[in-house]
Amino acid sequence: MKLILGIDEAGRGPVIGPMVIAGYCIEEEKIDLLKSLGVRDSKELTRKQREDIYNEIIKLTDKYKYIIIDPKTIDYYVYKNKLNYLEFNSMIKIIDEIKPDKVIIDSPMVNTKKVIEYIKNNLKINVEIIAENKADKKYPIVSAASIIAKVIRDREIDKIKEKLNLDIGSGYPSDERTVKAIKENYEILKDYIRESWMTIKKIRKEDQKNILDFL
Repeated sequence: MKLILGIDEAGRGPVIGPMVIAGYCIEEEKIDLLKSLGVRDSKELTRKQREDIYNEIIKLTDKYKYIIIDPKTIDYYVYKNKLNYLEFNSMIKIIDEIKPDKVIIDSPMVNTKKVIEYIKNNLKINVEIIAENKADKKYPIVSAASIIAKVIRDREIDKIKEKLNLDIGSGYPSDERTVKAIKENYEILKDYIRESWMTIKKIRKEDQKNILDFL
């Protein structure tokens, strides 16, 4: 039986909270089961649908893994202009641990050949790799990984909200609640904020301008 592993991420773009890289692996013969469970790109599902499908797909296999990457680690790689390689190295860990026959990756880079070459050169095992942009829309196995990543990311955001007793919205820069929370509660949120994001730089610039205007 050929083991197929799908890999995707959730939370690359937010200014608050972690990024999650997830891998989901089943026998090739079971992939049609994923379709019957309604598996598709996690962005096309409601949170309840994602949670329900998550609970079903993890019953099909114990070969799944996710890596939670905190904001400070993300900042470190962004400042070095190596955010893609942070993703690749996480993918490599997942592949080496699960040891599939074939891997399908939702590539964060347009140059998918470069992605495949880097991962292959750094793996401990020899495995067939497919890397495509928007693979989560085309391959159910990657969609399953995207659902796992998104569910775990949502749960991590919930933990932050509960711990701080604060409405931080979705954590995305486009979310007004997120920007408002950062502006009003920066000190409380600083451990969960990605300082390297343009959103933070803009807020700090506005704060400096307000101080100067006040003086």
